[in-house]
Amino acid sequence: MDRVLNLLVTLPPALVLALVFLLPALESSTFLGLLVPGELAVLVGGVLAHEHRLSLWAVIGAAVAGAALGDQIGYLVGRRYGHRLLARTPRRFVRSGELRRALELVRRRGAVAVVLGRWAAALRALVPGLAGMSGIPRRAFTVANVLGGALWAVTVAVLGYLAGASYRLLERRLGWGGEALLVLVVLLVAVRVVRSRRATAREREAAGGHP
Repeated sequence: MDRVLNLLVTLPPALVLALVFLLPALESSTFLGLLVPGELAVLVGGVLAHEHRLSLWAVIGAAVAGAALGDQIGYLVGRRYGHRLLARTPRRFVRSGELRRALELVRRRGAVAVVLGRWAAALRALVPGLAGMSGIPRRAFTVANVLGGALWAVTVAVLGYLAGASYRLLERRLGWGGEALLVLVVLLVAVRVVRSRRATAREREAAGGHP
């Protein structure tokens, strides 16, 4: 990712601003986020704002618009074509468990998963489509999408602005934060699954003891 960061920093400010909108917009609508996290462009946009080459408000506005629009498209695509897309998901994502974790998160957390998923790159790309496929109401998804996208965009852009020349270290820490969140989500889902299975086993035992 260092190469991508280095490339983004050297681009003209207007092009960086366009990418601040495009990369978050393409993360879930085209699954680009599985390869290139949209936060890279937003982070660099914040750095350029620190250097007075861009307006911080313009960076935040572009990031919020891109994140909200992209996830809304991802939701609609998942709602209509979700099962077909799942069948064509690259095997490495299936083997890694990212797809299964995202699906469990959406099923158990609903609209809350849309806000939480925004903070981990793999979940950010997968959750909107899975939300559409899982039948989360459009209004609930839209509210969670705009809220989560706005919080994420403001946070990343402001951190880039405050970090200035230290953006490379910040990018790594953001990555670690996303991985930590992903681990926490997996643990929460695992606890819920274990509790559910134990409750089911107790019900079966009780039913078996009372013919």
